Amino acid sequence: MKNKFNQTVFLSLKKGYLSDLSTINEQKLHMKYLIYPVTILMGFFMILSGCGGDFESTTTDLSSKEDSLSYSFGYLQGSSLMNEGIEDVDVRKYVAGLNTALEEEDSQIEQMAMQNLIQTYLQDVQMQQMERQAAEADDNIQQGQAFLEENLQSSDVNETDSGLQYRVLEEGDSDLRPSSSDEVEVHYRGTLINDEVFDSSFDRGEPVTFPLNRVIPGWTEGLQLMTVGSKYQFFIPSELGYGNNPPPGSNIPPGAVLIFEVELLDIK
Repeated sequence: MKNKFNQTVFLSLKKGYLSDLSTINEQKLHMKYLIYPVTILMGFFMILSGCGGDFESTTTDLSSKEDSLSYSFGYLQGSSLMNEGIEDVDVRKYVAGLNTALEEEDSQIEQMAMQNLIQTYLQDVQMQQMERQAAEADDNIQQGQAFLEENLQSSDVNETDSGLQYRVLEEGDSDLRPSSSDEVEVHYRGTLINDEVFDSSFDRGEPVTFPLNRVIPGWTEGLQLMTVGSKYQFFIPSELGYGNNPPPGSNIPPGAVLIFEVELLDIK
């Protein structure tokens, strides 16, 4: 069965991801605020039930299923906190609050005050992340512009009015070209200007099918240049890609130029 949407990149290629980013960030913030206490309780309840409240080293006994499950909850919860930029957690105070709740004792901080404290903290974390991302994006945009200017000097590289650059690697025998409303089946490999691969259906050995009007602008425009059976290389400026808002969890930095090698297999 062909993969309708690649889970690493194409779930985030939708234009809605870019156009509705502010709404998504706001929703994510509120979701963090709401689920934070729940996930914390789950993770640390399992840890404490297995070790009696003592703190263990990073290497611990995982001889039973319960041990492994407890460790998994703890590791994944810790990873989640770090990935979200939450680094100011004192684990012992953290567990003290958990124990107080599990023992049904009165909190030292009022419930509303705790909620406001967490919400304000998450807002500060998000603001700091946005500031760091903006600074990183400025550097990447400058590097990307320099790359594209040099790349355009190659005789086999073309540029459209939008700034999309492309190279024809192989022309297909068909005269069929997709329109922006078509669904296409492709193989692709995505790299950064430093040759780092961030996604590849070639490596997975499975093509991807998706609506052409639900992807980043550089893809929507570029694939309409191709005929079925063709293979092109696209050099997509950040404004035609993800801009300053790359897919969460990917290794695509903000403001990055994206390079895609694309083979158009079929038009659905």
